[in-house]
Amino acid sequence: MSDSNSQLFGTVAEFDHHRGLGVVESADVRYVFHCAEITDESREIDVGASVSFVPVKRFGLLEASRIVKL
Repeated sequence: MSDSNSQLFGTVAEFDHHRGLGVVESADVRYVFHCAEITDESREIDVGASVSFVPVKRFGLLEASRIVKL
């Protein structure tokens, strides 16, 4: 899977505020993300937050890109 426009919906399962790294879960799949992918530029998100995102594959990992808080 490469960068695409297929938007998915999920929930923030983990987020480390100090490192800026987290995980979004959607349909039993986990997508890692960096806080720079949060579109409102806040670089902060709560665990349990509902989000939409675009899945991408970078460096062999599934990542959540273009994360929008719902």
